[in-house]
Amino acid sequence: MKHFELKGQIRETGNKAVIKAFRKQGLVPCNLYGLGLKNVLFTVEEKELKGITHTPESFIIDIVLNDGNKYTAVVHELQYHPVKDNCLHVDFLAVNEEKPIAINVPLNIFGHAVGVQAGGKFVKFLREVRVSALMKNLPDKLDIDITPMGIGAQIKAGDLKYDNVTVLTQKDAIICAVKATRNSAAAAAEE
Repeated sequence: MKHFELKGQIRETGNKAVIKAFRKQGLVPCNLYGLGLKNVLFTVEEKELKGITHTPESFIIDIVLNDGNKYTAVVHELQYHPVKDNCLHVDFLAVNEEKPIAINVPLNIFGHAVGVQAGGKFVKFLREVRVSALMKNLPDKLDIDITPMGIGAQIKAGDLKYDNVTVLTQKDAIICAVKATRNSAAAAAEE
């Protein structure tokens, strides 16, 4: 999986006024925890954070702080402003090479379904699935070939099988399907 370097400045615990002052300066308050770490409070520039939040890709985050410490983490939770839609707060979860990591990975759906060629309509329900794997085995994306899908066929999260990767999304969650249309029903009736 790709790594993304994020530079941050250590901050102290503060009240609402302090946090608002950070946000006015274009800084986003962040929190790093996990793996027995004492909570690490820091801020990052909102512009730099958009490299993580405004992309469909998933990343392992390499956090470099101004005190010289470096951490490896994944995004655990993002909080957004309800109206302005800018990021208000980020929680990072520290990870390492030895423990499996649970993370959302985007899907790469490719091919041209047989059912679509017969007049059906392709519908995609999920853009990403949650998986668990060691850091070295985490994929950038999961490939799904839809070429053999006929009319009425669907692919569920339980159908996905990858080496050294466990799919955590509910097994009955539908990823994509080929639905019948009026034209395909009329063509079937004529035959």
